[in-house]
Amino acid sequence: MPPVVSLVIDFLTRRPGSGATRALGSLRNQLLRWLLLPLVALVALNAISVYRDALETADVAYDRSLLSSTRALAERVTVRGGKVVANVPYVALDSFETDTLGRIYYKVTGLRGETVSGYDDLPPVPASVPRSDLYPALVRFYHASYNGEPVRIAALLQPVYDDSMRGIALIQVGETLDARHALSRRILLNTLLRQALLVLAVATLVWFAVRLVLRPLMRLKNEVETRPLSDLSNIDEALVHREVRPLVGAMNGTMARMQDLIASQRRFIADASHQLRTPLAVLKTQAEIALREDDPAAMRAIVRSIAGTTDSAIHLANRLLTLARIEHGGGSAHAAPVALAAVAAQVGLELAVPAVQKGIDLALEAEEGADSTVAGQELLLHELVSNLVDNAIRYTPAGGSVLVRVSRPPPGVLLEVLDSGPGIAPEDIDKVLTPFYRAQATLEANPGGTGLGLTIVREIASQHGAAVALDRGIEGRGLKVAILFPVIGDALKAS
Repeated sequence: MPPVVSLVIDFLTRRPGSGATRALGSLRNQLLRWLLLPLVALVALNAISVYRDALETADVAYDRSLLSSTRALAERVTVRGGKVVANVPYVALDSFETDTLGRIYYKVTGLRGETVSGYDDLPPVPASVPRSDLYPALVRFYHASYNGEPVRIAALLQPVYDDSMRGIALIQVGETLDARHALSRRILLNTLLRQALLVLAVATLVWFAVRLVLRPLMRLKNEVETRPLSDLSNIDEALVHREVRPLVGAMNGTMARMQDLIASQRRFIADASHQLRTPLAVLKTQAEIALREDDPAAMRAIVRSIAGTTDSAIHLANRLLTLARIEHGGGSAHAAPVALAAVAAQVGLELAVPAVQKGIDLALEAEEGADSTVAGQELLLHELVSNLVDNAIRYTPAGGSVLVRVSRPPPGVLLEVLDSGPGIAPEDIDKVLTPFYRAQATLEANPGGTGLGLTIVREIASQHGAAVALDRGIEGRGLKVAILFPVIGDALKAS
């Protein structure tokens, strides 16, 4: 793009401020600039073109008048007694020598180059000046300087003859450019005045047109500003023009997502308050019993119960905070390569102690040499694996088995956590992924659970583009949670 064009576009679209976040400014002003400034430029070019055409027309008219004067003088040139003479009476001479806006000069040159009449020092005809093709005459027009003033001269070759001689005389008539300049100024002022009136009229029409066209946007602004805070219903797209309707549609989509988010938050708050109410009520009851108890042994038993209830409440609160952070974008960051097998090994080391305390065989299987790298956020993936393994240990009875397996089937990287616990009935498989839902078998195996572990797993997997599937676990018993992650190339491209 040429630099001049770039500068013009930058001027037309200039915005206040600096940097990538500077404001766009007024749409009305930008429309007026885009419409009026090019119009002014086009009108200016048109004015120049009209002015030049008018000058050319004026030059033709003045040259024609100059040629008429030259011909009138040529008609008075004759041959007498073997000499060229110019019979110019005083009145005709006076009309040639003066004009209302300037002066006229003439010169008659004989057959041998002698001056017959007029101004002897009138500039001669340049050899490079061609004959004019506009008139049926041997005439040449040229500019010169005479007595310090610019003049326009017509040089006409006039045949003269008698019985003794014949030849061609040269008649030159020149005029100063005062009249031409006065006419040029008059033409320029008239042209500029008319073009200025035209620009003013067009600017007025454009201003009213832009104001009229932007009126629906003003109505849209008022519609949005006057809405109650609780009103997130759709805006009527018929309020604006067809070109602005995609913007209104995007606003409606955003408000719909906000409604979903608010509804989700309300459900979460209601569920969380319901779930926290039970352990808090139990703690209060246990504390009241402890206050009335005098037996130290019974008091210690109640304190142990309080400690257990407190642990359950802490576990529930941590799960709630984790779920809230994940659902509302707290873990949103750019994806990076993460070795899933290494994450699984780290989680296995962290949860080895509770597994050993229950006598559970905790094992990790990873294909040797297989690339287990996925695109994601290491902290969230650690939380996912930790939730799966922790759930498996909690719901597997003493002496059972928990297996963590990482493999690389063709579609991607597969993480599997299998246990030998009570498992989940087929009719409960879809429900256990929802918050706070607990199947009957899990209630019996671990009454103190929160019902949030698999929900957290589902949310983290969704953020990583992974699919979660539930099936039977070890030897057809227990539960198997399989999560298939996409290959790192596809995941990084999607992010």
